[in-house]
Amino acid sequence: MPQKTIQSLLQLATQQLNAFSDSARFDVELLLCHCLNKPRSFLFTYPEKTVSNNQYQLFQQLLERRCTGEPLAYLIGYRDFWSLRLKVTKDTLIPRPETELLIETCLALLPNDKAISIVDLGTGSGAIALALASEYSKAKVLAVDISNKALAVAQENAANHAINNVEFLQSNWFSEIPHQQFDLIISNPPYIEAHDPHLQRGDVRYEPLLALQSGQTGFDDIEKIISQSSKYLKQEAWLMFEHGYQQAKQSRRLLRQAGFKQVHSRLDLAGHERITLGACPRI
Repeated sequence: MPQKTIQSLLQLATQQLNAFSDSARFDVELLLCHCLNKPRSFLFTYPEKTVSNNQYQLFQQLLERRCTGEPLAYLIGYRDFWSLRLKVTKDTLIPRPETELLIETCLALLPNDKAISIVDLGTGSGAIALALASEYSKAKVLAVDISNKALAVAQENAANHAINNVEFLQSNWFSEIPHQQFDLIISNPPYIEAHDPHLQRGDVRYEPLLALQSGQTGFDDIEKIISQSSKYLKQEAWLMFEHGYQQAKQSRRLLRQAGFKQVHSRLDLAGHERITLGACPRI
């Protein structure tokens, strides 16, 4: 059995994982932190510390699963998003850093000192709804998802962060939302084409297909959201959503066809047009 100091485990495990992950060292550090129930700073402060047999066995089991491609977030049970640490399970999409562009855009467009109303369609783990609720303390946020299991995770995340200005509703997009008008409709909907090879690669192999795939062109759910949103938006209120890097042009066209104004897309840190938004027209 190899020496079970923190330093030696990090070195050996990183070598083992290098062939399977582009972030092997980071992945290994988080796995070991999870097994030790310690912050990352502990690894650097006490590299000579040895781990117990139980901790070592758990670490090896998780490392083997990571080497098969299982997402790190599912192995450790959380993902950091915005300012929040969120529980994730196999019933929820794993929040991505590029989705934070939605939060940044909201903060640039809407004042955070007013009692605004927001609906997050397809909330999953609650990442978008809870990030906005934490920034807009006077807002009322409605977090919607078709999956009861996903909503349970989102509700647990809200409780863990003592966020009380969010309500949760099981609904297939707008189907169960009582008729009302919001200041903002926001979504990270499914947008991957049915036969996209990316569905068989990387983390998405393990994520719920319902949260990823959207018909033959990837636009089924985006089209549903756009077609129904104007009935649920105040005049000049915003609809914004995330989409694939190649879908911005079509997203803008669909919004303009539906009568939305001030339609534009915004770039993520990789330089891709990642989100598109438009203002509901005056009636």
